[in-house]
Amino acid sequence: MDKDTFFYKKHTIACKGKIINIETPIVMGILNITPDSFFDGGRYLDKDNILARVGKLFAEGATVIDIGAYSSRPGADDVPEKLEIDRLGYALGFIRERFPDAVLSVDTFRAEVASKVINNFGVDIINDISAGAVEPEIIDVVAENGVPYIAMHMQGTPQTMQKNPVYRHVVQDILEYFVDKLSFLRSKGITDIIIDPGFGFGKTLEQNYQLLGGLEAFKMLEVPVLAGLSRKSFIYRLLGTTPDGALTGTIALNLVALQKGASLLRVHDVREAVETISIFKKLTGESEKSLNLLTQL
Repeated sequence: MDKDTFFYKKHTIACKGKIINIETPIVMGILNITPDSFFDGGRYLDKDNILARVGKLFAEGATVIDIGAYSSRPGADDVPEKLEIDRLGYALGFIRERFPDAVLSVDTFRAEVASKVINNFGVDIINDISAGAVEPEIIDVVAENGVPYIAMHMQGTPQTMQKNPVYRHVVQDILEYFVDKLSFLRSKGITDIIIDPGFGFGKTLEQNYQLLGGLEAFKMLEVPVLAGLSRKSFIYRLLGTTPDGALTGTIALNLVALQKGASLLRVHDVREAVETISIFKKLTGESEKSLNLLTQL
């Protein structure tokens, strides 16, 4: 049991012999090697820019780099499996050579892609936006290779998810979804599971804020929670800006997510997220001191 909460909280993730401590929240830096991602599409397509990006993310404090070769922005074009594999193989080859001990995650929902990146490049984590709904075989790949699995909630597909997402109650519905999903994943022998409520994936602007407002409910699932809020449309649409103008909103919502129990922040802007975690830790520590003093009065 945590000393300060009713709920147990898992404090480590095992990545093929590497133990990642998440008792203090960590940052996952985003590397999109796609021409059409909503914020940084087309920026990181050649070797020099990719390596510079990875080096910058680690230098600024990222614990994990999440690499995606299939844009999952709303309405994105489908990417053939071979092209996704070719993009990842191109980048992972020299990333692994330059950063042999780096903890790398690959963002894919395809079983064959997951198998190749794990076995050919030693990828440590699979981040699946569909949680096995698109290709159920990916669950077996993850289980057989013993890698941590990020299971995200998404209503529909990237092509359809924003057409008319409907929930009875967004927090309750997604909580029930993960109760069933975790039971299934554990029955398959997967023990290191991270859940991602899927901000921006099959949720309206209002539903995204309702979900963040109730994020602490996911503590009862006793697994790490990833918050992927970075520069998404429900931030910049509310503020009347663009993805480029959504950094301040991202920082604000990341702090809220931390206060509500998120253990991982998946972001484009690592330095700002690391600083947000530092402020969160200080605030939490001072709150605990105040509570201790009050109990002594």
